[in-house]
Amino acid sequence: MNIKKITPQQLREKLARGALLIDIRHADEHRREYIEHSLNRPLDDLQQKIETDATCVVFHCQSGLRTQANIERLAKTAEHVAEVYILDGGLAAWKKAGFATVADKGQPLPLMRQVQIAAGGLVLLGVLLGYGVSPWGFLLSGLVGAGLVFAGISGFCGMAVLLSKCPWNKR
Repeated sequence: MNIKKITPQQLREKLARGALLIDIRHADEHRREYIEHSLNRPLDDLQQKIETDATCVVFHCQSGLRTQANIERLAKTAEHVAEVYILDGGLAAWKKAGFATVADKGQPLPLMRQVQIAAGGLVLLGVLLGYGVSPWGFLLSGLVGAGLVFAGISGFCGMAVLLSKCPWNKR
């Protein structure tokens, strides 16, 4: 199956004709801001074929990178649909084109940004402790760095798991 890219203007026309729009971002990203009537089916959950009567399906993410990187996987989940597209530039292109989104400003920062802030803060703290208090403070920075390397290799981020259980991330 050949999945083509479409512009936000083309997507708008297809939506008016009944196309199904699928947002493959994580649920917390989708809750924060989404295109009206889009269905959230995170990429990690797309294991089987999408059940729809729609003759046209359009996938999108934040910037278009995730959809492009997973184009074969998306094609398999929608191989029974006549027309399948990805939104070129994702949600960012949709907004840049001046089209409305539904936003919930009460949502916390995206989990990955929370991880970046926490990891960066711990590394900085370790360096400050290492120079100002004891050389053992550098161990904190090393442990955070090792955790990030492990997360990159394994796909499991313990810090993200911990942060997801924090009260501000419970909704």
